[in-house]
Amino acid sequence: MIRTTVIGSYPFPSWLEFASQNLDKFGKADFEEIIEDAVIAAIHDQVSAGLDVITDGEQTRLDFNLSFYGHIGGISPNAEVPRRWGPPAHDQRGKHAITGELLAPSGLGTVAEFQRLQRLAPTNGGQVLKASVPGPFTLSGRLTPNGQYPDRYAITEALLPMVQRELEALVAAGCTEITVDEPSMSCYAHKENTRRFVEIFNRTVEPVVGKCFLSTHLCFGNYKGHPVGKRMVAPMLPDFLDMKVDEVHIEMANREFAEVELLAKFAKRMHVAVGIVDVKSYYIETVEDIVERIRLCLKYVPAERLSVAPDCGLSQTARWAAKLKLRNMVEGAKRVREQLV
Repeated sequence: MIRTTVIGSYPFPSWLEFASQNLDKFGKADFEEIIEDAVIAAIHDQVSAGLDVITDGEQTRLDFNLSFYGHIGGISPNAEVPRRWGPPAHDQRGKHAITGELLAPSGLGTVAEFQRLQRLAPTNGGQVLKASVPGPFTLSGRLTPNGQYPDRYAITEALLPMVQRELEALVAAGCTEITVDEPSMSCYAHKENTRRFVEIFNRTVEPVVGKCFLSTHLCFGNYKGHPVGKRMVAPMLPDFLDMKVDEVHIEMANREFAEVELLAKFAKRMHVAVGIVDVKSYYIETVEDIVERIRLCLKYVPAERLSVAPDCGLSQTARWAAKLKLRNMVEGAKRVREQLV
């Protein structure tokens, strides 16, 4: 009951931040050592917090999905950035040009990430090892359409089989839990065809449905701590209830648990992972806060179908704050479980 989990990303240690900005100062072996040390640190923090489900912290990714472009041919690495000055926000994230056919003959790199996690994670703690992969619609968001791929949906269709193959490869590698990140779908649910979103998502995951514990992450954006979408769950319904997943993760804490009653609709179809701590705020939720929030969620989601997690990945949160938030989240869940028993 009331699993404690994370989305995928975790803060980079300071040495990884430095190394990523000074690649010319390190050799290939140096950088592999730096990455491995960063994954060990992410695992340590998650295991120390007592999480039931852990990831590699996405320490090899400079961004939760944009780093995947390095694995895909036909993309120019030079991003067109619409605004370079002023407050940091989503419009400072550039779009990349498509220069040829979009192909990823060697995959998207998540299998190597998962195998590293398998090798470095403790074997005696009982934690589930989870991998996360961006869905094709979200992955298409920073690519500029051209004559070959005239709109975002055409780009999505080109990326979809790549994500399919990656999911299949993860399952073949022994991964038992996978999150498909599709925050772009939740961000734009208020103005796009949600039935079309669901059809795209279900085709993407079809090869691994029933072969792993499959979840999706829906949020409203978290670049530099800023949302980007209309922060409402209602526009996703009822179509998103038809997503072929075992669990859906929904951002709640940052929205002060608005629309919490809608969790009941999802809970009738699937497990629900509630964003119980706010990764965009530096207020450290107390254990008592967590207990109160979980009790609220239990009014709408049965304990055996409820998980708790941060609202989003923790990559945009300072490491000291991430550690405290996770520790209190786990302790709060433990207290509620004890009370239920």
